[in-house]
Amino acid sequence: MDMSANPALIESIDARTKLAGSNKMEILLFSLGTGEVFGINVFKVREVSQTPPITRTPNTPPGVEGVISLRGNIIPVISLATFIRIDGAPENTGQTMIVTEFSRHTQGFLVHDVDRIIRVDWDKVKPPTSMLTGQDSIITAITELPDGKLVSILDVEQILAQAIGEEEVPPLEPVQSEKEHLVFFADDSVVARKEITKVLETMGIKYQQATNGQEAWEKLQALAAQALAEGVPLNEKVSLILTDAEMPEMDGYVLTKQIKSDRRFEGIPIIMHSSLSSEANRAMGQAVGVDHYVAKFDPAVLAETLRPFLH
Repeated sequence: MDMSANPALIESIDARTKLAGSNKMEILLFSLGTGEVFGINVFKVREVSQTPPITRTPNTPPGVEGVISLRGNIIPVISLATFIRIDGAPENTGQTMIVTEFSRHTQGFLVHDVDRIIRVDWDKVKPPTSMLTGQDSIITAITELPDGKLVSILDVEQILAQAIGEEEVPPLEPVQSEKEHLVFFADDSVVARKEITKVLETMGIKYQQATNGQEAWEKLQALAAQALAEGVPLNEKVSLILTDAEMPEMDGYVLTKQIKSDRRFEGIPIIMHSSLSSEANRAMGQAVGVDHYVAKFDPAVLAETLRPFLH
């Protein structure tokens, strides 16, 4: 399907801020020519077109087919069939290109064809089974279509990290504070959790983590109940909450709404840490009460964003 001939399918993505706080997401469905259905968050998609001529480049990782010039910018082109190690993918699996923009990078993903955009409730989006998880898994979530077909939602941050390398955490000054701080963070991406952990450990900050919004909410409620039982304000136990925007079961926007509507969490700032860095997504965060927004993933910028809250 050539979506360059059907721009209405992708247009007005930034106008979809009404989804904030509704616990819904929109997924662009595509295939790699094997009958399996894959998906990517529409907010990460810039455009879809027929694959242009690719300039092959030496010494690229497996799966990186080369580069193209797109409106004056040179961007890498990545074969998803190669990255996912799909068996039986046809030779023309790269005939369509999805141009994506996230984590301060633009890149093209080669696919067989693009189907349509669907809207799903985040609570219908589940973490993958243990068979699909692990350090190198690039499936971050699973959802089901009305006809019973499963959709594998890609961890595109993990793909990007494998294709171009993870950001190195530079030497960071430890936080100087008389208070012992605890940062609670939630992120469904394996690579993102690893990077956040490195930053916090380098800064000398203790942390607790969750892999989605629902798990985060349950763990935060347990911390709140513990603080109440001890007779201390929760903000003396938790210094700040760092949340991703898109996560299975409950997204970061709904998590923020839950926290902001519970008086036990008063005085605890919420920072949204997302690969979705458009102004629309910042507006979505502000609409639900996020105190600060930081784009993924620059370790130094993340550290300096957190530091003022950890004095």
